[in-house]
Amino acid sequence: MKKEDSWHLSKSVPITFIVAIGLQTAALVWYVSTLDSAIKQNSKDILRNETRLDQIERIVQSQAVTLGRMDENIKAIREMMERSRREQ
Repeated sequence: MKKEDSWHLSKSVPITFIVAIGLQTAALVWYVSTLDSAIKQNSKDILRNETRLDQIERIVQSQAVTLGRMDENIKAIREMMERSRREQ
């Protein structure tokens, strides 16, 4: 490779331009790293919330069954009271 064909940086390029490019690259790497961290945290939070939601759904279903039983028991007590009132 001839010396004229090799890559070189012109002396007319200011050092501040090179520093600015370096800082922007570092900022981009930091930003992407922050995004990756936030995505991983969100994934963990979603998994935790799904687990909690499943537990809450089971509890609500259990409470609905219990409420149905209580309703039937109250109905049976009411009917028993009405029968005993009619018998008197």
